[in-house]
Amino acid sequence: MVLPLAVVGAVELGWNMPTSRPAVVVLSLAILFLTIRICARQLVAVHAGEQLLQIGDRPWRKIPRTGRRASPGPGRIRARPDHPVRPDSPVSRPDQPVRPDQPMRPDHPVSRPDPERRPTSADIELVRAEAKEFLELFHAENPQAGWMGPRIAAVMREIDLTGTYWHTPEELAFGARVAWRNNARCIGRLYWRSLQVRDLRTVSDAGGVAGHCFDHLRVAHNGGKIRPMISVFAPETPTRPAPRIWNEQLIRYAGYEQPDGRVLGDPRYRTFTSGLIRRGWRPPELPGSFDVLPLVVETVEEGPRMFQLPGHAVHEVPLEHPELAWFADLGMRWHAVPVISNNRLVIGGVSYPTAPFNGWYMGTEIGARNLGDSDRYALVPEVAERMGLDTSDEATLWRDRALVEINRAVLHSFHVNGVSITDHHTESRRFLIHLEREERAGRRCPADWTWIVPPMSGSQTPVFHRYYEAENLVPNFVADDDATRRALHGGPPAFP
Repeated sequence: MVLPLAVVGAVELGWNMPTSRPAVVVLSLAILFLTIRICARQLVAVHAGEQLLQIGDRPWRKIPRTGRRASPGPGRIRARPDHPVRPDSPVSRPDQPVRPDQPMRPDHPVSRPDPERRPTSADIELVRAEAKEFLELFHAENPQAGWMGPRIAAVMREIDLTGTYWHTPEELAFGARVAWRNNARCIGRLYWRSLQVRDLRTVSDAGGVAGHCFDHLRVAHNGGKIRPMISVFAPETPTRPAPRIWNEQLIRYAGYEQPDGRVLGDPRYRTFTSGLIRRGWRPPELPGSFDVLPLVVETVEEGPRMFQLPGHAVHEVPLEHPELAWFADLGMRWHAVPVISNNRLVIGGVSYPTAPFNGWYMGTEIGARNLGDSDRYALVPEVAERMGLDTSDEATLWRDRALVEINRAVLHSFHVNGVSITDHHTESRRFLIHLEREERAGRRCPADWTWIVPPMSGSQTPVFHRYYEAENLVPNFVADDDATRRALHGGPPAFP
């Protein structure tokens, strides 16, 4: 069609066309050559634009997959361009340790062939059943999605071919929000619909995962007005294991073993800290009680790699008391955004082992547990002593009085610094509102009493005086023993 249209266009423009056959042939060939040159340049420009999109889409932008198109299938997701590994990349090798002053450079390694694994017929049947259940739920609660028949048929074909399937962006967002709604251990589920979902399923290299996690911390902080958010990375497939984050939360504090047996910092992570030091992490020259641990991301191609968190990703609140001036001298502080990072998101038979998510803190999580527990920062005795309380007899309730003041300091400090936080009395009432709404919607609301009741003044909250069903509904967030072991002991690796 190019040649005739070019000649017609020239005639319509008023050119004097030669009538001899040789002249027409020569002119036609010239026009054809010119057309090919123009098309080639446009094609190169399109490819260049795509490459720029792939390289530059890391910070909080739209992922290339949109709409409900056919899945690329496991092992067929378009990869980002490979980049050579820099000699100063923050890898977890003793000869190239991560230093606190070393910037994070998200390198993209060359992929190796996928491990050869084939799903069994039983595996496929299980995925088919779970996918069908989820899609029925999705379409029942999202009538605007239309009739579910064609979608279910397409998913079943995809599972038969590949052993898994690719959620549409709408299904992924719905599944992540419902996973929060179904999480029996969370008291803050009233806000489940507000969860912002970052679709990062095309990201599977360690550097890319780390970089997006740092973006997550920055965007979720939102100047102190914490946004509930989840970042969903590459899923597990029959042909390729998904990346793993070792840390329990994106921000955790180091715990250093001291010669006298005590721990400087957070005792919960003393073994994890020692493991990272053996892998090459160098703590600050003068270790402190609140040194942020590096983020450990493991992939099957690269193994575990460590990435020091950049300053712009770590927002902390210094703790002070509204009345006790000496409290600020204790040097206590805590990070603002609690991003749980080693739980597995499960949606309709598809598993996402790397899906860090956050709400905002309830004050007792910091004051009564992180700072108050005897196997954590154990701050209660010191505060009681400074308050001049009688600690010689438990009947004086000195522990209770000191614990209340620590929690007051946490709530006061977050409010003064403009950072979102809630107290356990307010959040308990909000949970009962959520429970009532779920009952009106005809849905079950699982809840684990031991997690829903706050760790202090439990009987003074309305959630105490009830019983709940703690069943495990799906979609959901689940923890596995291997992930817990890596988060506390720094290994062994998921992919030895």
